[in-house]
Parts: sequence; C-alpha cells; structure tokens
Amino acid sequence: MERYWELTDAQIRNPLQQRFNVAPTTVVPIVYRSEHGLEQNAAHWSLIPFWWKQPKPPAFTFNTRIEEAATKPMLRVPLREARCIVPAMGWYEWKEVEQTDPATGEIRTVKQPYFIHPSENHLVTFAGLMSSSFAANGIDMELSCAILTKEAEGPAERVHSRMPVVLAETAHQAWLDPEKTDAGKALEMTRRSVSQVEYRLVSTQVNYSKNGGAELLEPFENPAWFRTYLDYFLFPLRSYLTMKISLLPADVFPSRVKLSVDPVT
Repeated sequence: MERYWELTDAQIRNPLQQRFNVAPTTVVPIVYRSEHGLEQNAAHWSLIPFWWKQPKPPAFTFNTRIEEAATKPMLRVPLREARCIVPAMGWYEWKEVEQTDPATGEIRTVKQPYFIHPSENHLVTFAGLMSSSFAANGIDMELSCAILTKEAEGPAERVHSRMPVVLAETAHQAWLDPEKTDAGKALEMTRRSVSQVEYRLVSTQVNYSKNGGAELLEPFENPAWFRTYLDYFLFPLRSYLTMKISLLPADVFPSRVKLSVDPVT
C-alpha cells in the first residue's frame, strides 16, 4: 500500500499485517486525505456515526447501498465530507446453489464461496465512507468505515446480485478530495467503477474467521457439498455469512502506480 500511493512513514498512522480473511466489524486499512495530505490509518469495519450515543454500535453498517447514501441520515455527512478508500486484493462472496449429496441423494441448497478480484490482479480500491466517534471509554476517538455496494455488473453478477463499488484509478484523487462536498457529484464518481473481474471457487474454510492463511485463495475443485464431518457437525455455518475481503501485503503493490456479506447490502 505504501508503494501504491507513495506513502511515507509519517503518512502511515497505523500499519496492519497481511490478512486473507477479514470479517466485518474487525479492523481494516483505509486511505483518506486530511489537512496533512494523504494518510493511511486503521478503521473499524462497521460505520459508527459521530452523533451515535448508544452503548452498542449500530448493526449492519459495514456495507451500505449506494442508492441510499445520499438520503440515509448516518451516511449523508460522510458522503459529503468523509470519503475514503478501503484497499484490498479482492473479496469473497457466496452463491446459493443446489447440490445432490452423493451419499444420500438428498438435494439441498448450500452456499458456495467464491473469491472475486480484478482481471489483471490489480489492487482493489473500494469506495468507502468513514466516521470518527468516541470509543467505548468515552475519551479516545476511533475511526470506522463502511463500503459502498451497488447492483452487480459484469462477471460478478453471476455470483451475487450485489457487489462493492470498486473505484477506477482515475477516480481516486477526486473521491478523496475533501473540498468536493457535493453529494451528487460524489456519487457520479462511482459511475466509473470497475466491473471487469474474475472469480473462482474457493474452499468453505473461508467461512470460519479463525482461518486466515493464503491457502484460502487457492482454487477449490470440490463444490460446496463436499465437506468434512467437521464442517457439518463441529463447525456449523454461522448465520451471518457476509462479504469478506482479503488484504495485500505492502510489498506487493506495483510501485509504478500513482494516485491520479447475510448478503452484501
């Protein structure tokens, strides 16, 4: 990430380690522009508006429909004044498929995970909204964020009806410009989002957040019904299967590039 945006040590507020299975409500890296210039920081992946006073954070704010961004109360201000980019190497999505159990002949609906990524394996830059609010201790401030989603386009719609908004490189600079506060024009920037992606079957081991190795990205030949005894009886699928993302290590970003989930909502 440092090389992708040519960030200096002073611009990196909170570096994160490489991860291949990042679930909502955990910490993700974000890039934004402040009065000091471009910065990278860590944010809670579930938006908490600055005015939130409840002891528990709002639910299901890790993704948000772009169709609601300009009108939903907790999104209006971030869309105008606090846009960010959430960098990753791709995302996981689940497709419901019918499979026949080879042992019993029973037909059932299962969720098959896929890994989706740009066709040329470039960095994924999700359009994000961020907020700064008081932490649980009531003293410290912490950042949080949400990823905008839209109706799926191109190959991604074969897997799911929704997909995250992936900003084109040419839109980065305007999206991060804090002086561009017109919500309508901000949404116009997302029309140039990336839709040419590739996808592949991956193992259902990605369903479990405790699994985080690079092997999760490897192509998986066996469909979702092919699971072990542990899959079915010891580690049942959790009810909140959501979009997850995979983060790239800093040293694999191309230096030549410069700045120019239940279901996904």
